[in-house]
Formats: sequence, C-alpha cells, structure tokens
Amino acid sequence: MKLRKLLSLKQWSYIFKSTWKFVISPSVSLGDKLLFTIPALLYWILPDVMPFMPIDDIGVTMLLMGWFVSRMDRKYPGLGSVR
Repeated sequence: MKLRKLLSLKQWSYIFKSTWKFVISPSVSLGDKLLFTIPALLYWILPDVMPFMPIDDIGVTMLLMGWFVSRMDRKYPGLGSVR
C-alpha cells in the first residue's frame, strides 16, 4: 500500500468491511481464511515470540488485514467490492 492509501480512512473502512466479508464468505477457501486468522491469533496469543518488535498487536493485525484484503481482491475479484 502506498502511504497515502495507508493513511486514508476510506481505505481502512474498506479493509475492515472486506476482511469480515472474506472471512465469512463460503466462496473463499478455508486455506485462504486461515492465512489471515492463524497469524493474527498467534500474534495476539503469543506476542513474546517476537519480543523486540515495536508494533502493537492491533498494528500487526491491521497490517495483516491490509495484506489479506489485497490478496483476496486479486484472487476473488467481485466478492469484496464494497467501495
């Protein structure tokens, strides 16, 4: 993501809505859903695995959400079109 998009409230609103839509959609494979949920849950449960990482749990989750939504938009092109 470019810095301008990273700071855009409209972009983050789209990411939050699309993440939920992709996670609950029956069209998205379980493996794709687990690519987002497993790392996010592991980081929330085991933050001491990376003790010197200065990013908070919410920051890591938001970065994962951005990556997940951009990947799912490419893989499933009509499913996340909330914009």
